Amino acid sequence: MTTAFHQQIGKASVLIEALPYMQQFRGQTFVIKIGGSAMDDWSLIEGLLRDVVFLEGIGINPVLVHGGGKAISKGMSEAGLEARFVNGLRVTDDAAIGIVERVLTQDINPRLVRAMNDFGGLAVGINGKRVFLGKKSAPVVDKASGALADLGWVGEVVDFRLDELRAILKGEIVPVVSPIASEIGSGQALNCNADVAAAALAGRLKAAKFIYLSDVLGVMRDPKDPKTLMPHLNRAEVQSLVADGTISGGMIPKVESALAALEAGAAKVHLIDGRLPHSLLLEIFTKEGIGTEIVC
Repeated sequence: MTTAFHQQIGKASVLIEALPYMQQFRGQTFVIKIGGSAMDDWSLIEGLLRDVVFLEGIGINPVLVHGGGKAISKGMSEAGLEARFVNGLRVTDDAAIGIVERVLTQDINPRLVRAMNDFGGLAVGINGKRVFLGKKSAPVVDKASGALADLGWVGEVVDFRLDELRAILKGEIVPVVSPIASEIGSGQALNCNADVAAAALAGRLKAAKFIYLSDVLGVMRDPKDPKTLMPHLNRAEVQSLVADGTISGGMIPKVESALAALEAGAAKVHLIDGRLPHSLLLEIFTKEGIGTEIVC
């Protein structure tokens, strides 16, 4: 037999390995959060979106929530505004919130939707204000200066409007949602942390999977050594790793959001590196996976 023939057999084996997972998750909802440096390279984004279209094509119901931090900073710079952060949170004043909403809902969101539709999928954009209901964040103590700082129009998701989103899913279309909330009472746009908003949505939808696509492999005992990746963790193990400092820095809010999503009803959370080709499919449809999965 030729090498080419053996390669063809290998492709068939991959499909057979994936079949039980396809059967298990058909009709299930996956909430996928895309962000980090994976969003800085459009060729990477296109690969991720092709994988999302694949999920939709085999009967899984993906919900895509996206960030856009660097694009927002660029938009502010072009408008002559300086991006300011307190404790890692973007200060969003009256001028900034208009740019945040425009970049997320008029630039990034439509581009993601167009790409998926060009790949043969069915996707539609949703301004997050039609899904997320929020409250304005209280002033915080700036860790750098010790002073009390008002973050402006920054908020947290406290409730949802889900009729439109559920109708879209019922129509077997992929909703692409921006992380903007509508302030309860006023309807004012609130800039929300996309990781936290997506986690809250995954919990409310009782998603079979909540998947973070970012620029890290997952949870590692040594962040500099990919061989120390931990493929499976439960709540107690995550809390222990945070307590001993193994999980630190920007990974802490991700795992805290992951645990919150599980507590609210999501079945499983995955943290994977969106820079790796087909990482989404490898995590879902292979026994070994490629990132870290977190369960209750």
